[in-house]
Amino acid sequence: MASQPKKNDWSATQYLKFNSERTRPVYDLLSQVRPHVQSDSPRIYDLGCGPGNSTQALLDAFPGAKATGMDSSPDMLEKARSAVSGVDFVQGDLATYEVGKDADVLFSNAVFHWLRTPARIPTLVRLFEGLKPGAVLAIQVPDNYHAPSHRLMRETASASSAPWSSYFADAQIGDLSSSSRPDLDPIEAPGNFYDALIPFAGSVNIWRTEYHHVLADAHAIVEWVKGTGLQPYLHRIGEEGAKKAFLEEYERRLGKAYPELADGKVLLGYPRLFVVAVRK
Repeated sequence: MASQPKKNDWSATQYLKFNSERTRPVYDLLSQVRPHVQSDSPRIYDLGCGPGNSTQALLDAFPGAKATGMDSSPDMLEKARSAVSGVDFVQGDLATYEVGKDADVLFSNAVFHWLRTPARIPTLVRLFEGLKPGAVLAIQVPDNYHAPSHRLMRETASASSAPWSSYFADAQIGDLSSSSRPDLDPIEAPGNFYDALIPFAGSVNIWRTEYHHVLADAHAIVEWVKGTGLQPYLHRIGEEGAKKAFLEEYERRLGKAYPELADGKVLLGYPRLFVVAVRK
């Protein structure tokens, strides 16, 4: 039996409930990476590899590749090692991780948004600047700070006189100057990424896509974000009754923000920003 994730660790099982939807951006990002990779056996680093779904997609695209997957979560890495063979999966911190000088592709699916604004682009530039000429940096990040799914996290957590209110009394939700708050920082404008990378790049390709995922209902949206952006909120709530009440109120608000379709399902709009840069 697989071990349970440690307290405040990620849950690979929760994350993979929507594996198909979460992996779709990986293929969209890969489609813009392939034309830049000439080697039959590229050296690939998958930063924030999670449970290995992105790593497997990379190996499918480049069958002769040698790959390293890095993640901060022991539970994610355990799942990745059991799902994908022939890959060196290592635990690390994105903000300080160093890739080898032999890297041909530096790939990252949905991890740079976890860095705060002061560290995000500088970390990206540090990693890109260290690549050899012709190497490719490819990242994708959710860009949904203002989407109802994430706005309602902040609003629900900030509710007064609720069973969970005491757990967020000092959380400074929405205060972008606070690095300890549970809400993540908004993603910078595309031009910020371009301006930071172009001094070191032969080309920079940036695009933004909003996916519209058909989900069963508002509860399914809760299940989706429980595997990602809702985790920092749930980790703050130390009592199970308060956590249950928080989730119920959050789901109620989602139900109003995401109206039912003709068949009773809902559409979860999920915007993502993509960046592909080639080192000059």
